[in-house]
Amino acid sequence: MAERTNTKNTARLQRAPQRDTPVEKRDFFADVMAVVRQVPIGRVTSYGAIARYLGAARSSRLVGYCMNGSHTVRPKVPAHRVVNRVGMLTGKHHFATPDHMQELLEAEGVKVNNDQVVELERLFWDPSVELKL
Repeated sequence: MAERTNTKNTARLQRAPQRDTPVEKRDFFADVMAVVRQVPIGRVTSYGAIARYLGAARSSRLVGYCMNGSHTVRPKVPAHRVVNRVGMLTGKHHFATPDHMQELLEAEGVKVNNDQVVELERLFWDPSVELKL
């Protein structure tokens, strides 16, 4: 399912994740980016939750690998909203500065202490629950 949007005379294709297609026959990178773009401001999700939602439960590292390339993708991807399963900012070294991920989260109202999201259970956004098809 695709949707076209025009921004400054440039047509962009925004795709919904292709959950019903076998993992080996779809663009997993694009599916990960599509899910991350849906994480609301002030909420976080995990690599594993994204992998489970996409039908690849044992592929959280692959989701992390995809996130490494998210900074070059347009439209933008809020990569700072993806943390590990216990709320650690494990991807922080892939930002412009080691503190930039935390700064982005805090600007959205997410508290971080010692590189870990405070109140993870309350702020956690599970795509398997929130994006029921």
